[in-house]
Amino acid sequence: MAHMGGAEQRFIHEAFDTNWVVPLGPNVDGFERDLEDWLSPHAAQGDIYVVALSAGTAAIHLALVMLGIGPGDEVICQSFTFSASANPIRYLGATPVFVDSEEGSWDMDPSLLKTAIEDRIQKTGRKPKAIIPVYLYGNPARIDEIMQIAASYDIPVVEDSAEAMGSMYDGKYCGTFGKYGILSFNGNKMITTSGGGALICHSKAEADRVKFFATQAREPFPYYQHEHIGYNYRLSNISAGIGRGQMLILEEHIAHHQHIHYIYIEQLKDVPGITVHTPVVGKEIQPNYWLSTILVDPELYGHTYQELAALLAEHEIESRPLWKPMHLQPVFADAPAYVNGVSERMFAQGLCLPSGPMVTEEDVQRIVSIIKDFK
Repeated sequence: MAHMGGAEQRFIHEAFDTNWVVPLGPNVDGFERDLEDWLSPHAAQGDIYVVALSAGTAAIHLALVMLGIGPGDEVICQSFTFSASANPIRYLGATPVFVDSEEGSWDMDPSLLKTAIEDRIQKTGRKPKAIIPVYLYGNPARIDEIMQIAASYDIPVVEDSAEAMGSMYDGKYCGTFGKYGILSFNGNKMITTSGGGALICHSKAEADRVKFFATQAREPFPYYQHEHIGYNYRLSNISAGIGRGQMLILEEHIAHHQHIHYIYIEQLKDVPGITVHTPVVGKEIQPNYWLSTILVDPELYGHTYQELAALLAEHEIESRPLWKPMHLQPVFADAPAYVNGVSERMFAQGLCLPSGPMVTEEDVQRIVSIIKDFK
């Protein structure tokens, strides 16, 4: 459930009062500036320019458009993720190549990434055109290693930070390391615009070009002229107003998610068969803990994660299984995949527990009690 801080109404009322209820407008410009100002002090590289869009999926799509991805191309994508990470590859007629995760972060395995690149070059005679690592559940990946491998093959990186707004790797925000980074403001994300996303760029020229494609690729003529395929992907002024209000409570939301996760760690640390996932990647990281996740070992715990989820549901507590890996999805059955068994093991045992801004310490204690008392 989304949490509103109260200031959202002010920005929305201003939009209505000034009749800016159409796409674009002052709130869109203001929201983009707010995001740029927030990201810039802790950006991993270069200047930060943000383009507000209708969805995080649209941001991935436009990043691939900017990279010239098309039919016949291959794009490496993390397998352990939501389908929106991979779908835009197919939108453009390209082929996703899935790479499995490593144990510490559950994110893309750098060594397997290198194996996949070398094998694709050997089999196709061409290197992949882009790499899409995903910060699963807000967990920072080994992004320095991924960036080094990408640079050695001159392959651009598009960071899927849809779940990682506010997560940090070595003191820098996830989403600011690669050629492009994407954010999501869907209703269940760290902040929401009811639905929306953003693309993080590192030059004004790139951001302007993204805006061009996101507004139907209309050329600067006195009449409607189109020389490229465009898209209707810009965020509305009303939705951006919600986003501006949400930015005022962003740090509060991040701190709350982290606090809830730490309670789960402390309260469940001695429960046999229950492991609260806390990523380890070898460098200082600060996950936002967008979702608190656990692994359920049925041999030690005595129950499967499905049985635990059913019990929680009986108490009107929602939980969810982890993402089913993309290489197991029927729609991607024909896609090349480089797997090591990690994501399949996590999927077979994992559960997401309530952790949003509306979840209280009392709620967590109740959830923990049910998990501990399950006989």
